[in-house]
Amino acid sequence: MAAAVIVLRNGARISLVRSLPFILVHVACLAAFFIGFRWSWLIVCLALFHVRMFFVTAGYHRYFSHRSFKTSRVFQFIMAVLATTSTQKGVLWWAANHRHHHRYSDTQEDLHSPSLFGFWWSHVGWILSDRYNATQVDLIRDFYKYPELRWLNRYHMVPPVILAVALFLIGGWGMLVWGFFISTVILWHSSFTINSLSHLFGSRRYSTTDTSKNNLWLALLTMGEGWHNNHHHYMASARQGFFWWEVDLTYYTLKVLSWCRIVWDLRQPSPAALAATEASS
Repeated sequence: MAAAVIVLRNGARISLVRSLPFILVHVACLAAFFIGFRWSWLIVCLALFHVRMFFVTAGYHRYFSHRSFKTSRVFQFIMAVLATTSTQKGVLWWAANHRHHHRYSDTQEDLHSPSLFGFWWSHVGWILSDRYNATQVDLIRDFYKYPELRWLNRYHMVPPVILAVALFLIGGWGMLVWGFFISTVILWHSSFTINSLSHLFGSRRYSTTDTSKNNLWLALLTMGEGWHNNHHHYMASARQGFFWWEVDLTYYTLKVLSWCRIVWDLRQPSPAALAATEASS
């Protein structure tokens, strides 16, 4: 069994057996070369990429990690389920680890600092390692009290499996490969860039204690998450693009949902936080 484990320089261990689902999802994308192509498959691929990206950024990140807006218990669960279809582990695990990241950003206690631990570790290595398998319950007590979220966190593979099966039943192998496997791989590596690239490349408007940066291209790729220096400066804001020219599709969607009273009390950057722009520019 020792041969099935990779020991990294930092002492973390990556089990090839436990990592097999992650590897196989990537391998399954190669089936696209053998099943042909249909525009309907591509449309579903892109649609599910954006829908799931929204629920990761709005749900996992801005709501469960930072409580930057309010919603009902029903929509809270809907957000958690749809975000979980991204196959990025459970909602409580994700949010607790993200809170840990902000508490110790770019220090030795950070889970995925690229400036300290390198690109590959921050991009995907920390997720595959055995170091962070457990949910840090003490950091997520506010949502851990909900039994439906605890269940979903424990059985986080149920929503993506249901999605994959549904796509196969609707459109066969082509819909499964494009709608689930390819869409999921693009979603993974797009969202992972915020951990790996947004602390390396971009500009800094605010003087924060970490290396977070604003990056237009990452913001476009991740529906607004690329305004990472803004976010680390004022993490409680539902809006990460602080100015009109900073495109933030997640916030725009949340704004529409607020008009429908599905979400409410979207927190904004404080005047003092915005004023710091002039002081540090």
